[in-house]
Amino acid sequence: MAKPDTQPPGVSGKDLSEAFREAFRCHPAGVAIVTADPGDGPVALTVSSLISVSAEPPLVAFSLSNRSSTAAAMLKAESVVIHLTRFDDLELAQLAATSGADRFGPGIAWEQLPTGEPRYTAIATWFRARLRGTLPLDGATLVAAELLDGAVAPSGAQPERDSLVYMDRRWHRLREPDENTE
Repeated sequence: MAKPDTQPPGVSGKDLSEAFREAFRCHPAGVAIVTADPGDGPVALTVSSLISVSAEPPLVAFSLSNRSSTAAAMLKAESVVIHLTRFDDLELAQLAATSGADRFGPGIAWEQLPTGEPRYTAIATWFRARLRGTLPLDGATLVAAELLDGAVAPSGAQPERDSLVYMDRRWHRLREPDENTE
């Protein structure tokens, strides 16, 4: 049977970019804050692109937008701290996502690790990571990082109530708490 010369139904060209935006606007993503100190002071940004790549060795990847004022500084660092946020960390995630905000100013609980990276002390799950490679792309840079050490929130947490996700340009928890359980 001969293959038809037509494309399957779908979108292409400029319509494909709009379809992409619409699809990912409705695709929830976990929220992380990445911090670093490239040598001229701490920087931070919020990402919703963090993915696990490998467990052995533990590798992750995330995307840095070329429009971000923090991306260039982040790419100069040799290592970063990746903070996995919970809903209680919403204000800090919003702060790290706000252009021009003082992300390490008065009232922000953070410390400098012995290895030099800044870490937000209010976030229980975090990993220090060494940048392993970058892939420059149109409009962004994909960053791969190997986890070196860190801490994980105590078990017993309720991820469906505690996790912070980003969807449709808004912050959410996976499920609102039941009124009877709080």
